[in-house]
Order: sequence, then C-alpha cells, then structure tokens
Amino acid sequence: MSNNEIRRLCLAEEGEKVVLQGNIAFAVGCVRSGIHSADGYPGTPSTEVIDRGLSRVQDLIKVGWSVNEAVAVGVAFGHTLAGEDSVVTMKIPGLFQACDVFTSSALFYEERGALIYFIASDFTPSSTQHVIDPRYLFKSSMVPVFEPRSHQEMLEASGIAAEIGRRYRTPFVIFASGTLCHSEGLVILNSAGKRDVLDIPEDLKKFNLLPPIARVNYDTVVAERMPGLEKMVEESPLNRWIRGSGKKGVITYGITTAYVKEVREIYGEDFDILSLAFTNPLPLKLMQEFYGSMKGDVYIFEDGYQFLQEAMERLGLKVIGKESYSGITEWSPALVAERMGYGVKKKKVKLEPVPRPPMICAGCLYRLFALEVARLKKRKKIEAIFGDIGCNSLLYFMGVLDTGLAMGASDSKRQGFVLSRPEKAARCMSIIGDSTECHSGLDATRNAVFRKVPGIKVVLDNYWTAMTGGQPAPSSPVNLAGDEVRFDLARALKSNGCRVLEVNAYEGKDIRKALKDALSLAEKDEFVVILVRGSCINKIPGDKKGVRLKISREKCDKCHICLICPGIEEGEDGFPQFSNLCSGCAGENPACMQMCPFDAMEFLGEEEVTQKTLAEFPKPPEIMKRQFDRSTLPERLTLAIRGVGGQGTLFFGRVLTQLAFLAGYGERNIVKGETHGMAQMGGPVISTFSCGKVHSPVLFPGSADCLITMEVSEILRPGFLDLLKEGGTILISKTSIIPQVITPEEYPAPERIKGALGEYRIIEVDALGSAIEIGDKTGRVANVVMIGALSRIAPFNGFPLDLWLEAIRKVSPNPAFWAANYAAFMAGRELL
Repeated sequence: MSNNEIRRLCLAEEGEKVVLQGNIAFAVGCVRSGIHSADGYPGTPSTEVIDRGLSRVQDLIKVGWSVNEAVAVGVAFGHTLAGEDSVVTMKIPGLFQACDVFTSSALFYEERGALIYFIASDFTPSSTQHVIDPRYLFKSSMVPVFEPRSHQEMLEASGIAAEIGRRYRTPFVIFASGTLCHSEGLVILNSAGKRDVLDIPEDLKKFNLLPPIARVNYDTVVAERMPGLEKMVEESPLNRWIRGSGKKGVITYGITTAYVKEVREIYGEDFDILSLAFTNPLPLKLMQEFYGSMKGDVYIFEDGYQFLQEAMERLGLKVIGKESYSGITEWSPALVAERMGYGVKKKKVKLEPVPRPPMICAGCLYRLFALEVARLKKRKKIEAIFGDIGCNSLLYFMGVLDTGLAMGASDSKRQGFVLSRPEKAARCMSIIGDSTECHSGLDATRNAVFRKVPGIKVVLDNYWTAMTGGQPAPSSPVNLAGDEVRFDLARALKSNGCRVLEVNAYEGKDIRKALKDALSLAEKDEFVVILVRGSCINKIPGDKKGVRLKISREKCDKCHICLICPGIEEGEDGFPQFSNLCSGCAGENPACMQMCPFDAMEFLGEEEVTQKTLAEFPKPPEIMKRQFDRSTLPERLTLAIRGVGGQGTLFFGRVLTQLAFLAGYGERNIVKGETHGMAQMGGPVISTFSCGKVHSPVLFPGSADCLITMEVSEILRPGFLDLLKEGGTILISKTSIIPQVITPEEYPAPERIKGALGEYRIIEVDALGSAIEIGDKTGRVANVVMIGALSRIAPFNGFPLDLWLEAIRKVSPNPAFWAANYAAFMAGRELL
C-alpha cells in the first residue's frame, strides 16, 4: 500500500469501507484515534504496523524503531511521562525480552499518558521460536488485555486502549493473533480525532521503584485498579453473546471467534457463542451466567495454552476444552468442527509433497561464507556452530548452523560451551547478524572480553534488519526518519576490546583467509570477531541486479559445483543455466563464478546484460466500465492459492479482495489470509480468499470453489486438496521449482503428480512461459497471467472484465507496473 494511500486512510471521512491488512488497520486506527507516538522493534507478525503503516505518516505521529524491545518500552514509557499516549509494538518473544521493563512499569498508578502494548502472537508458529502463552504474565502483572476478533476491532483497538489506560491509570495490552495481523478484511473507518497531551506529572519521584514504593504501588493496584477493571469488563458491550437455542454453547475470544462463527454458518447450527473482548480480567460473572443458561455442553476454544479453560474449571464449571498437555496451540475451523462432533471430510494423496525449507535469497551475501564454513565442518575443523535469530538462522538448512535459541544468545552459548570444554575453543564458533548484534548480541561480546573466553564470533553484517523486510538498525546507513546513522559497528566491536577481522562477503578467498586466521588466533586462546560485510540483496535497486555471466560450453565440465544458489540451475542438457531468480550478486564478485574450477564463466558484454527491470509495455487502453447484474454472483466465494515464496501469491490475493470489494461484496464481508515469515524465503506459501457469507481467513474443508498452485508440486501439501468443494476446479501453473535440498531426480514428474490427483477437474497453464513470451524475462508477472486465466473459470468468470482490470490497477497503480500487469492479465485470458 502506497504512502499516499496510508495518509488518505488516516485522514478520510468516517464511514468509508475499505479492505485492510490487520496490521495496517491497527496503524491507521492509531492515527485516527489520536495516538501521539509509536515505537517498537521489528518482529513478525507485528512489523507492518510501523514498517508499512506508521512510518509512512511521520508528520502525523512520532514513530521510530529502537534497538530492541526493552529499549522501545522504555522510550514509550518516557512518552507517557511527557503526557502522550504511546504504542509500542512487538511479538511474543520481544515481550519476554522486554519483561523487566514491562513488569516494572505495570504497577504505577499515577496519572500520565496511556502506555499501549501491541503484542502479536504466533501460536502456529510460522516465524517464532516458541509458542509460550503470555496471558499468565499479563494476569500477574495486573494489566488489562483486549484481544481483537476482527479487522474492524484492529482499527478501533488503540482508541479503546487509550481510553481505558487513562481512565484506570494502567498500561494496556492489545494481544492480536498473527492470523488477524497478516490477513485482510473489511473495515469501516471510525471517527478521527485528536487526543489532549496531559501535563507532565507534578511529582516524577512517584515513578520510582525503590522497594517501599513498589509495595505501595502493588497494594494500590490490587485495591483500586483491579476492582474497577473487573466491573468494566463485566459490563462492557464489547463482549458479544450470539444467541442460539441454548442447547449448547461456546466461549471463545480473539480470532478463534471467527472460526467458531464459520462452523456455525457452514453447518447451519444455532448453538450460542459468548465471545469475550477482554482476557484480563475475565468477566467471570458473565461467563457463569452463560454457562448456567446452556442446557447442554459448553465448549472452550482458545489459542495458546488453557488460560480460559482453567479459569472456568477454577469456578467448578465442567467444560469441554483441550486435553491435559494438548498439542493444539491454535485452532482452525476444521479442528473446531471436529471437537464439536461435526463430520469433516479429508482427502488422501498418495504422493508426498516436496521438502521445501526456507532458504537464503539468490545472491545473498551469506552464501560464500556458508560454503566455506561447510567445508571446515566437513573437514572436522569446526565441530559446533551456535546460531542466532534472523536470516543467519536459514544457514541451518545449508547444514552450517547447529543451535538456535534467542535474540543475541549465539555467543553466550558458545562461551558456556567453551568454559566447560576449553579444548573446543578453536573447534566452534557463533554466528549472528548485525541488527541482532546491536539488539542484544553486544552484551555477549562484552562478556567474552570480560570473561576472557577464547574463540570465534562471526557477525554477518548486511546493514539492515533483513529477515523482517529490511528495517533500519543502528548498523544501517540511515534511521527510520532518514537521518544518517553515526554508529559504527566495527568501531563498537573494537572499542569493546575485540580483535576484529573485516572481510567483503563476496570475496571467497578473503573469507577463507579470515577463517584460517581466526582459527589460528583461537588456538592461541584469543577471542576474535569476523565481520563479514555486504548489503542485503533486497535493498539493492533492481537496475543493479540481473544476469551478468554466461557459461562456456567448451570449458564447462558439468561438475555442478556452481549450483550453489537459486539463481543457477541444471538445464535439460545437464549444463548449468541462470534462472529468472539470478540477481548477479548485485554487481559484486559473483559467487558461482568463484566456485567454478574450469573458468567456464565469463562476464557478458554491456549489450548482453539483462537487469531485473520490467520490459517496457505499451500503455493499456482506458478501462471500459460496464453495467452488470450483481445478483448473479454467488452468496459466497472461496479460493486458496499455494506457491513458493517470491512467486507473488500475496499479490494474487490482494487483487481478489479488491475485485470482491468493487463487485459489492463489501456489503457482507471480505477476508484474505496469508502466510508470512520464514515461509516467504523460498518456502511454501498459502494465500486464501473469501467473500460474502464468510467469517474466517482460515478456510473450512470442502469450501473452496477453486484451488490454484503457482508451482506444480505445491498441490501435494497436506490438507490443501481437502479445501476443494465437490465439482471445484484446480488451476495449476506448470512451473517447477526444485528446492536445493533434493536432486532433480527426486522431484516428482508431472505425470506422477497428475496421476495422484485422480479425477479432479484440472486446468494446466504455462504461466511463467507466457510471462516470458510477452517480454517479462524475469517472470515477475507470472502471477498476473494466472489471474487472467482464473478470470475465465467459473464461478470467477461471473465478474466482468472491467472489474478485474480495475482491481489489478488499484493494487499496483504505478504506470509501468500497470502496463506490465495488463499485458500479463490479457495473456492469461488468452491461455483459456
């Protein structure tokens, strides 16, 4: 979404309907509710609130990234002492990183601005290292917790939090499901306004936590804050009792409400639903009233652990929830239906899906380093490698990384290992990224110097917080405001007393020498840091990327040593060839060229170089708007798209949401779900779309009118075929992407995949070939070719052509992209 569109939404009139991602809805809501400031640290699934939302309207709200979550909370707390209402964003592990500040600030009871935590959960997990439920922490910290159930409530949440936070003089937690954060849904813009900035408290000494003051604060909160909050949650109109027959009932909260409502809709049942807005404190009297009014069973559906279920059981109420130590940490509509005793049909596919772990990007600066370390491991020069959180964690899938624990913990693990096994000091190393080193890794660096622990620490410096999308860190050239950053990571490491070896990430010989030198120093009981430097490939402009090499068939021995990257692959005749993913190592010394033992690669001439830019396409004609009968469209439309990270499935889904909105489905509901996080790094991705009489971004089995796969083997993913309704269509792109963890021979042949699908209605198209044929040598618009093909398939062919085109243009209005997308869409229609 463009900067101009974010601004427009922040300032638009009340009542406008729009489809927004949950995080963007929250960001827009912050500005419209008059929140004064926002701070945070990037962490999927919370990142977009600042990254793609508030950072684009910095003249409307103070906003910035801090070096870690604990610092961000301290910054936000400072804003509240200055009288401002402040939001701080993070994911669950970030909360625990900030736990000291979170708990210490929880029990002040003096008037100040509202301190609002936006904490995104990931109980699957998709991009988080654990599924620990923090609700018990919230309860013991006596902080109220609101859990949004819809995109509309994501929009309104910050205003609710600010009002309650000020009224009860309390920090406030908005605990949002990652599914809700990353899905898109229909919202109606709320009223916009400004909030007064309070005076600075007269006696700042009351915001001190000397033990006697802390005791008084605790007693005051117990006696005054909590009784007021309990009364508020019992009487809140935000709790929703959806009346039914009273034969049986469900108590739930958050995004799980949508799953329960979806099951109720699909089966036409009339069970009662009590959907709670607040999970701390819980409205225990309302819950007891609901329970007492049910003639039959009462079910509990909640993500995380068993917080709500245990609260009911403490009241002596027998409910049906999770079994003791259940493995369910996140429900789906199918799981809800099964637990309630409804039949759910499942399909079996005899062919196993292709293993597709997330991988580092084509041309990534980490690759040559990883290959050199892998050689050392193979030769037993290195026995253990302690990893961290971030892009470096993907080296696990290259056989380089061993352990992974938490942000900044890599070298502290190494230190403990070496202190126990001193003889291993020169046989192990730690690896961390630059932004994580700035986050909390420097503490371990100082500890190694302080404790005189010998060994090797590697900092892979790509200048950005790359794993979450390239946000600025202290090691970046600029901060969020665009100001030049004066922090120097190399000088910081040296000033801590480290010996630092700096090396260019794209020079394999230099990396090899640095590793050799570091091992020698470690054997002499020294602590040394290797700083491997080069920019994140995704921060390099597109006109500096593209195929720069050609392969001499006379010199090439087909040894395949160069097949180290998604940008180069084995051709049909066994010779290596560059794929449409090749970035040319962004103008640096090409990694594959350095691997070739036969000097079979040489640079292209200037006229031969192909940059990763879209070809020039003719200007599309004006869209001819036509009248059509909306009543001919189905009451409900559902679709699911699978592909590989980078194939544009998320764009596909955004086009469909705009299409549904233009067609009038905004009168009911429009919902899109998607996968984010590590799955995007070349791993499996799913995007779902529903409109009409729908509730959930997670689809119910047997509900999809069409299944689409951007990569042929992705149709085999467990549970995907289950989504297709009887008589539905499968649209398959013939594109095959062979993951680096298997050989071409291990990849299932197209006829085997087709045979495994049996009697399904299947339509196959060559979307990538079509995109290349119309002039897009990168294949970037293959997803739009598939959209064009879909527009010919029932029931999606009921949408008129002008709506399809307008939807595509709205999602990507840039004239060059619109011209390319128009050509691709029309080419897709021609395929059918």
